[in-house]
Amino acid sequence: MAFSLRLSKRLEQRLEQAARSAGLSKSDYLRRCLEKELQSAKEKPSPFELAKNLIRRVGSGRGDLAANSEKYVKDIIREKARRRRYGAAGRAV
Repeated sequence: MAFSLRLSKRLEQRLEQAARSAGLSKSDYLRRCLEKELQSAKEKPSPFELAKNLIRRVGSGRGDLAANSEKYVKDIIREKARRRRYGAAGRAV
């Protein structure tokens, strides 16, 4: 299949230099670069795969967190207010 690609003069000069130093034609050099890039893109893990082992380690331990999130947030706010009022020891400050 024929393919047409427009390059800037600077990019074309860099392509010519790289192909010449590799001992290849520009077309062959581009083919190899494209094959290498497509292969590495195929092998790259997804963001989930990269973080999968971390995601399992982090958790609240509560299976109902999504369903009862408002309750948990209110509890946290109340506890902070209680600590401000009574201090860490639980006595009035």
